[in-house]
Amino acid sequence: MFLNPGLSSVKPNEVRAVIYARVSSHKQRKDGNLDRQVERLRNYCSAKGYKVVDIITDVASGLKEDRSGLQKLFDIVEKQQADVVVVEFRDRLTRFGFDYLKRYFESHGVRVEVVEETEKGYMEELIEDFVAIVIIFACRIYGKRSQKFRKIKKVVEEVLKDD
Repeated sequence: MFLNPGLSSVKPNEVRAVIYARVSSHKQRKDGNLDRQVERLRNYCSAKGYKVVDIITDVASGLKEDRSGLQKLFDIVEKQQADVVVVEFRDRLTRFGFDYLKRYFESHGVRVEVVEETEKGYMEELIEDFVAIVIIFACRIYGKRSQKFRKIKKVVEEVLKDD
């Protein structure tokens, strides 16, 4: 979803914000997770007095680098059409390399604001990242519909239940 209410309508003293929201699956989108995420980010921007100039959403893995919304976000940052990118959690922008993206955006004069810092511990985040990598690579190697992929996913899910 792309919304651009007009960059020219921003007053000189206003902070131009781009909202970036992402969910991993179409099921999460159907369940309203994406809409709720966008609404929370809108409320955050409103409370901070930011002018929302664009809302960008993706339905894809945070490991996927060619997300259409992420590419649109790069265009906005590179053209310096925003002052701040607002995301709910760090992993909504990317699963890995958040600090690289943040530094890249800042090199173009755009800062990244994370609304909610995760309360997860180091080990919990590490396990989630490991699971994401295993599932992504198993999917790429075997395909989502293959029996081997389903077995790998089931084993990973069982290991997580034991934790």
